[in-house]
Order: sequence, then C-alpha cells, then structure tokens
Amino acid sequence: MINQQLLNPKSIVVVGGSNNVHKPGGAIVRNLLQGNYQGTLRIINPKEDEVQGIKVYHRAEEIPETDLAILVVAAKFCPGYVDYLAANKGVRAFIIISAGFSEETKEGAAMEQHILDTCEKYDCALIGPNCIGLLNNVHHSVFTKPIPKLNPQGVDFISGSGATAVFILESAVIKGLQFNSVWSIGNGKQIGIEDVLQYMDEHFDPEKDSKVKLLYIENISDPDKLLLHASSLIRKGCRIAAIKAGSSESGSRAASSHTGAIASSDSAVDALFRKAGIVRCFSRDELTTVGCIFTLPRFSGRNIAIVTHAGGPGVMLTDALSKGGFNVPKLEGPVADELKAQLFQGSSVSNPIDILATGTPEQLGIAIDYCENKFENIDAIMVIFGTPGLVQLYEAYDVLHKKILECKKPIFPILPSVVTAGPEVQEFLGRGHVNFSDEVTLATALTHVLRTPAPAPADIEIGDVDVPRIWKIIDSIHEDGFIAPQIVRQLLECAKIPMVPEKVSSDKAELVAFAEEIGYPVVAKVVGPVHKSDVGGVSLNIRTARHLEEEFDRMMQIKDAKGVMVQKMLKGTELFIGAKYEPRFGHVVLCGLGGIFVEVLKDVSSGLAPLSEGECRSMIHSLRGYKIIQGTRGQKGVNEEAFIKIIQRLSILLRFATQIKEIDINPLLADGDDVVAVDARILFKK
Repeated sequence: MINQQLLNPKSIVVVGGSNNVHKPGGAIVRNLLQGNYQGTLRIINPKEDEVQGIKVYHRAEEIPETDLAILVVAAKFCPGYVDYLAANKGVRAFIIISAGFSEETKEGAAMEQHILDTCEKYDCALIGPNCIGLLNNVHHSVFTKPIPKLNPQGVDFISGSGATAVFILESAVIKGLQFNSVWSIGNGKQIGIEDVLQYMDEHFDPEKDSKVKLLYIENISDPDKLLLHASSLIRKGCRIAAIKAGSSESGSRAASSHTGAIASSDSAVDALFRKAGIVRCFSRDELTTVGCIFTLPRFSGRNIAIVTHAGGPGVMLTDALSKGGFNVPKLEGPVADELKAQLFQGSSVSNPIDILATGTPEQLGIAIDYCENKFENIDAIMVIFGTPGLVQLYEAYDVLHKKILECKKPIFPILPSVVTAGPEVQEFLGRGHVNFSDEVTLATALTHVLRTPAPAPADIEIGDVDVPRIWKIIDSIHEDGFIAPQIVRQLLECAKIPMVPEKVSSDKAELVAFAEEIGYPVVAKVVGPVHKSDVGGVSLNIRTARHLEEEFDRMMQIKDAKGVMVQKMLKGTELFIGAKYEPRFGHVVLCGLGGIFVEVLKDVSSGLAPLSEGECRSMIHSLRGYKIIQGTRGQKGVNEEAFIKIIQRLSILLRFATQIKEIDINPLLADGDDVVAVDARILFKK
C-alpha cells in the first residue's frame, strides 16, 4: 500500500544515520538536508550525539511519533525496529535500504516476510528492502547520486534495480531530462512496479501529475495488473517506456512443438508491451532518449526537416530516419530558392538544410522559421548544431531556445559538442530543454515510439466464435499431449478458421475414395509422429490412386503411425500462426510468413490473446516481410483482411481454452482471396 506517510511525511527518522557521507547512512541524511526537507528530521544512532548538525537519539524508545522510518542498519536488526516503530511510535511507512534478505538467504527471506507481516498488521507502506530509496519533491530519501533536477511535470521513474536506477539517472541528467519522482523498489516485497503504477493510475490528476513514466523491470510479477494500469494511464494521456531485462531467447525453456517454441518469455513481454502501448527499450540510453522525446510536443506525421551546419551528421540522421520509417522529403521550388538566397553561398536547402560550418545564429533562426511556417509538408524539425571548439555558441543556443518556445512543430535539439561547448550546452539545459547528443540514437528511439501501437481495447470481441462448443470439445479431451487431427479440425471450425479439405483414416480404400471425390493432386501425411517431415511422413503432388496407395502402405510402416491424412494440394503464399501459453501472461500469439521466414529468419510478430482487429493489423504491419503480404515484383498480395480475421479468431479460441499450451498452424496458404489452414497441431494439458 502507498500512503501519505510515505509520499509526504511530516517527520522522518533515519535509523543508522551517520556523519560518514560515503556510507548509505550518512548519504541519506546529506541528501535529505540538501533536498531541503521541510518536515522534522530525526536520527537514531547509539554511537553518535550529533549527525550533520542534527541532534541524535540513541534508542528508538526516545523518539516522538514519526511518519516515515528509513532503515540503514544491518538486516538482522530491521525486523525488531519495524516491530517497535510500527507498534509504539506510529510509523506508517518504511524504506528499508539494507540488503541481506530474500535476495541472499532463506533466513533473509524469513526476516523479509516477518517485516511484511508487521507492515500489513499496522497498515504500513513498505519500500524495499535492498533498495536505494525514494526520491520526490518532498523528500530525497536516497543514498545515491546524482540527484536529478526535480519538476512536478518531470518524469516518474520506477526501477527494480537500485544500481541500474543510478546509471539510468546518470544517462538522463546529461540529456537534461527532469524528474518528478524516482522509485527504487528493491525486492518489492509489498510495493512492486505494478503497485506504483496502480497508485499513479488511481490517483491521476491530469492538471498536476507527470505524464511520462519510465520503467526498468527485472520481473513482471503481475502482468494483468501491469497491463491494466499502464494502458489506463496511457489512455489518460500519459506516455510510458520500459526496459524488461532478463528475457533473452536463450533463457527460455525448450519446447517440444516446432515453431510454437519461438514464443518465449521475451515474446510474452513484447506482446504485453504492445497490448498496453508501452514503448519497449533495450538500453539505458534508449530509455532516457525516449523519455526526452516524450517531453516534446507530439506530432502525427512522418516528415522531418533536418537543419544542420555539419554535413556528415545530417547524412547519418537521414539514413537512420529513413530506415526507421520516417521521411526526409526533398525541399524544392520557389520557397526553397528564397531560403537559399538568405544563406551563405554553398549552402544546401534540399533537406538536410545545411547552412555550413560558417552559418550564423541568425541563419539558423531563418532556416527554422521556413520549416515552421513555409514548408507545409514538414511535421517536425531536427537541429544539429555543435562546434569544433573555436567559437562560443551562447547566441546560437539562445536562438534555438526561443524557437523551441515559439514553434508549434516540435524541435529536436542535437547538440553534439558536450565537451568543447560544455558550458553553453549546460546553460541550454538549464532553461528546461533536453539534448539528443547523438543523432542516430535519437532516430532509433523515435522509431521505437513510432512503431508502438496505442493500447488495445479492453473488451473482448468474440464475434462468431462458438465458445460453448469450444468448451464442450475441451471437456471431452481426457489425455494430455498432442490431440488427434479430427479434434484439431473441430476446434478450428469453432473459430471459423477456413481449412483445406482433408480426411484422416487407417483405411486405404476410404482415403482413395476421398481423393477421387476432391480431385487430384493431393497430399498425404502420416498421423502419429510429431515431426512428420523428419520421418518421411509427407508426400506431395500425388496425382493417381495407385501412387496414393503406395504412399499409404509406406507411411503405415513408419514408427508410431496411426493412420494417414489426405488433403487437397493447394498452392499459394505460405503464412504462419502459432501460439504458446506463458504462465501468468496467457497465450502469446505469433504470426508471420511461413517457410524460411519463420524457421530461419524468425520474422514473427507477437500479441497477447485476446487480440483486437487493430492489434492483429499492427502485428502484420510490423513484419519485415510485410511487403510480400502486400504484393511485390508483380506478385499478387495476400488477402490481409482474411489473415487478420484468422489471427483474431485464433486468439479468441485460445482465450477460452487455456488447456491448449501450444498451437502451430503452419502453413496457412494464401491464394487469391482465400487464406486456408493446411496443417495444424495442438499440445493439450488438462
């Protein structure tokens, strides 16, 4: 629980506060004092009489009632202090900096649980243990540096790691990113990242509260809570970016079912973030760069103007933006000629607008004004302006400052000379601006923002999926493992997923009659072995009854063969849909092009069931091979709407059948307007 004693305490006691500012106990006191805490600050230390100018209490019994206690003593002493302070001194919030709890030993875990039980008994908030503390506009209860510039409209930052939080703050401060609060949750025994988001969501004030949230996550303990409150905050106008560490493919367990095994915990994280509308980042620099982007005005278009006085960075930025899906449109015609006439000879205005290294602050302002007022096809402006160390840039950065305040189009300042023009950059940041010192990092981060969809609708769109029949079929399955093809077919029928005509039988004559009915050529596949191709259990382009009979006889000799499936042979573009059940997350649905695109290139997109139509469309559009789906080099494209419907219907089927642990529909064949499931397998666990 998060309460006012934690957020806005009228009094704080630091248990273990000291004069040694090179240790956590002394550093906490220093930061509280330098942060101008307005309440009453108390110290408990049996060995000191005065700490940093503050009178010290030697025992907990001596202090008056206090709102918040910060514990910076050995772990073994913490349970006793929590018990006494909660029961006798009215403490209703604890920040436990100390380590040595569940992250280390079973005994530590028991102490941590004891502390939680006490906090629950007395309705106390608990941050930690094993954290760097909490920083907000009221109190700086952290023992680390840097202390970023605080601003009520700055960033709310929540981290599952104290050390990483410090490094992220380092990255943010040099960019000028300001903060409203910093939460280091440590072991998160009571208050985790999801709980902080819940509090921010339920108490959100659009007039007063920060609208930017940055997260560093090492464990998602409650995906549903994270999804609910992150998406709710984003719908209220907030923007959220996050790093999720520890989700690599190599860390996922092996799965038994072919391409469905691609769905790892990392895919689950991707799917969750996409559903919530969270921008996913992969490094500290990316996270803080996205945070800086969030502080600038939003823009909806993709056309960027680059104003630079250095050709190389302009070229690199153009390349990076183009790769990320943005446009750097050519500027030409009378307006471009008019601008060029006001610049030095040799300048270029085609975009990038290169005003040359000799370009003046006045010319910088003129170029920005043209992008703002006269080039109508421009949505945002990026300004690259540094120095070789021969001139001062105060005047140029003063022009940039004024234009950022005046212009309606967002201006992204790229000031690379953080060493040779350090004082000038610092003065610019001191006026409340941010700086993107590397143009390619900015373009990469902006691409992450561009490719993150809006939060998905909360309602489930069931449509014409036959949920009661799905439940009835699921209840009729009594054995775990891969279920029979005819049951797979029944489940896909419930979801209205089109399937190629097929028949499964151990009767050769029955299969020959079926082939005659649907017409040759047909495909024969052995039923029983999981990986049919590996055992020679697939035969294509069968054109006669005799050929089919020979293949039937051969396949029935394969180990574990229970029968043979005969299907109408179709041609078309191969597509793929698969899914895997991830504990706590639910089903992660994957889609992509079939064949080598999924097997080798792993060009797949993920979503968390159930999926809306918009989510399915976003998944398809995010594929690297999307141009093939659209149609390329004279080839007819895939019926995208039919593909979307199949993905969505499969996700609804899975939402109501959690016993399906893996499903692999590969391939789907797209031919003309039709998209048809050719082969599918389902791993079932009751």
